Amino acid sequence: MNNYTSESLSENLEAMRKFSEVYAKRTGTFFCSDISVTAVVIEGLAKHKDHYGSPLCPCRHYEDKLKEVMNSYWNCPCVPMRERRECHCMLFLNSDSEFASKNQFIDIDVLVEKIS
Repeated sequence: MNNYTSESLSENLEAMRKFSEVYAKRTGTFFCSDISVTAVVIEGLAKHKDHYGSPLCPCRHYEDKLKEVMNSYWNCPCVPMRERRECHCMLFLNSDSEFASKNQFIDIDVLVEKIS
């Protein structure tokens, strides 16, 4: 799923981009000031949704990804994010984080540029 073009975007990449924006707004969290981090995480969520049917956290190692998907603990938003607003991936950051930007939006063209 590398080397996206505007014409060949994964449906799940766009879905994860939109989800991330809506969830950030809903929770009052912000994307990382390094937009590359945001892009890579969204891409990882989309890849997992493509391959496993669920946006499994891309920032963790799993012995059995299908088992983890079924368990749903690490499906985004993961339990730590939902319960304590702790995002290991740095996709959703609280405003007081030194890494937080003021952005809750990522342009699709910027996303594609950063992951290509």
